[in-house]
Amino acid sequence: MIRSATLLAAAILLAGCNNQTTGTATKMPTQGYAFAPAAFYKFCASDPALCSTRGKVKAVELTPRLEAELASVNSSVNRRISERGDRDSAGQADVWGLPTGEGDCEDFAILKKAELLKRGWPASTLLLTVATLGGAGHTVLTVRTNQGDLVLDNRTGAIRNWSRTSYRYFARQSQSENGKWTRIKT
Repeated sequence: MIRSATLLAAAILLAGCNNQTTGTATKMPTQGYAFAPAAFYKFCASDPALCSTRGKVKAVELTPRLEAELASVNSSVNRRISERGDRDSAGQADVWGLPTGEGDCEDFAILKKAELLKRGWPASTLLLTVATLGGAGHTVLTVRTNQGDLVLDNRTGAIRNWSRTSYRYFARQSQSENGKWTRIKT
């Protein structure tokens, strides 16, 4: 009886697991509105298409081809752009923009969103997301898929489910209201 229960529990756990790239298929729970980072609004005034979350698609069906595309965009952007803080490059604390050679975390996330939009990914599934790690702020791109919410990060080439990262998530772009941000329940 105990052995059967153990085997059943193992089978349930294995059935819930996805491939190495995505980890456990979980979606970020959101609740209520949140303030967007201040620099987000200035950036969006100059480049509204990259801030858009318009569309009806709530989650992309992650096929092997699309999973490979995510990995390609993540690694390509991480390789092409050099990490450099806004204070060093722009002389200001927080400037969001589309990087050409250097940038900080939100610039990486914006470029990844731009690359995926060019490839036909729905804007409604590509959400800029803010988090902290060890007290320091950080921005990543969250991609909503049928296999959970995946994080594209400039700190790693691995694409992981948001729940499999070390970050404490605070807010992300609203998927249903363009220009708004939602709070992430933790």
